[in-house]
Amino acid sequence: MGTPTQIELAEIGAARSGASAARQATWRRLLRLRWGVGAAGVLVLIVASAALAPLIAPHDPLGVDIRHRLSPPAWMDRGTAEHLLGTDQVGRDLLARMIYGGRVSLVVGVAAVLISATIGVLLGLSAGYFGGNTDWTIMTIINVMLTFPFVLLALAVIAVLGPSLINMIIVLGAAGWPIYARVVRAETLAIREREFVLAGRALGMGHLRLIFRQIVPNLVSTIVVIATLQVAQVIILESFLSFLGLGVQPPTPAWGNMLGEGRVYMLNSWWIATFPGLAIFLTTLVINLMGNALRDWLDPHLKL
Repeated sequence: MGTPTQIELAEIGAARSGASAARQATWRRLLRLRWGVGAAGVLVLIVASAALAPLIAPHDPLGVDIRHRLSPPAWMDRGTAEHLLGTDQVGRDLLARMIYGGRVSLVVGVAAVLISATIGVLLGLSAGYFGGNTDWTIMTIINVMLTFPFVLLALAVIAVLGPSLINMIIVLGAAGWPIYARVVRAETLAIREREFVLAGRALGMGHLRLIFRQIVPNLVSTIVVIATLQVAQVIILESFLSFLGLGVQPPTPAWGNMLGEGRVYMLNSWWIATFPGLAIFLTTLVINLMGNALRDWLDPHLKL
């Protein structure tokens, strides 16, 4: 093989410098989005602790120990290192219950958002692409859903089906799809008139191919951002339902029902409700920060 010519060497050098410049630009963008990157790191720790709960939880979350009921956190008087965050009204370790409770909140948040996104995206695409009676029917359903109080919907469904984790996911998933449908419909109305869609229609592409090959790829960033932000909202709603006794039922640990149980003891044993409340606050905060950063990262109009 011959030695590289000067032109080939110049091309190799230009390619390497271009790759190096791209990496530097990526790092600069990440530095400007440092709050989102930091929030993503915290969220990874929360998810990892929930996934590895059987390995890292110091005690059985359902284990009752009446002798140590209402023990304060380790740094307070009468607190012990055995129960770092204290115990609840029947002596269950609060740290173990919070770690296991994160499983419920995260599973409900992700599962409900997947249901909402699937329903909302499909209906929004149908309304925006086909228009006419299809658009009018879907928008009427959306307007009805938006005017129907969420609490009444939850009470009606859970009264019929009974309170459980699956039923709560169904309720939250069924209540969250209108936002996807409205946003996707508006974007689809604009995209369907662009040149590449008109060209595909002129070439004889079918409706499904046009929708899922031409339109959907242009909506991915919008859908991802909405879904990320809605996970935080669903976690709060799950905690709200569990607080009211309509969600996950005791003794299964969930941040919402732990908050509900602890409200009775707020004056004397504040830690029972405070730590689950802080867990809800921290999780929703980091998800919102990550969602905002993701929106800025995916927005082509923002030069970070």
